[in-house]
Amino acid sequence: MDESIWEAARASRGWLDAANGTGQTELTCRILKLTEEAGEASAAWIGLLGQNPRKGVTHTREDVAAELADVAFTALVAIESLGLDAQTALDSCAAKVRSRLAD
Repeated sequence: MDESIWEAARASRGWLDAANGTGQTELTCRILKLTEEAGEASAAWIGLLGQNPRKGVTHTREDVAAELADVAFTALVAIESLGLDAQTALDSCAAKVRSRLAD
């Protein structure tokens, strides 16, 4: 991934730290934010499928992708907020997946 992604995740963590502090409650909120973002991705998918008869089709695949990207980025910020390196964590996750695929 482009270095600017990691820089943006670290900068977002710094901005949140400055605005909201770094206590356990703040960390909890950053982790819970993932659930909020996942809900928005789910809502966009439902909107793409037109599953709400009252609303009809309200979203595009691009909308769904944007919401999923929000989930991914929010996860990177949460990892950084744990005091860990998000790039290292993601690299480790990818290596674990690659090893499973090789089996």
